Amino acid sequence: MTEDEIVEAHVETAARFLGLKLSDDSRPMVIVHLRIASQLARNLMDFPLPDESEPAPVYAP
Repeated sequence: MTEDEIVEAHVETAARFLGLKLSDDSRPMVIVHLRIASQLARNLMDFPLPDESEPAPVYAP
């Protein structure tokens, strides 16, 4: 299976499991958003951090 097929299958399975009825118009946009979220997660997980890194106690932008 290609990554596109996996994402589409995941959307279909998750929608069925949650009892959601995706219209033919909304299904492609759900797939696009899931692909974007997947890429964001991949980028986050690939970012190297040293073992001694700790979360900041307070967020300061």
